[in-house]
Amino acid sequence: MGKIILRLDRVMADRKMSLNELSERVGVSNVNLSKIKTGKISAVRFSTLEAICEALNCQPGDILEYDPAAKADSES
Repeated sequence: MGKIILRLDRVMADRKMSLNELSERVGVSNVNLSKIKTGKISAVRFSTLEAICEALNCQPGDILEYDPAAKADSES
């Protein structure tokens, strides 16, 4: 089974936006955004994804990528 890879860090860098600025615009804590940025989450609310996309002027596909060759963390 493949894996979803989060590319939030890349999109933030392209937009020259800091974690603090994104946190303020989205209304999500730095800690939670950091977890999204590093991929240490198992779910993202659509409302959060919508707010991130609005703040970064991007599409969900800019942030989320599916890699069919990668193994999910839960697989051994």
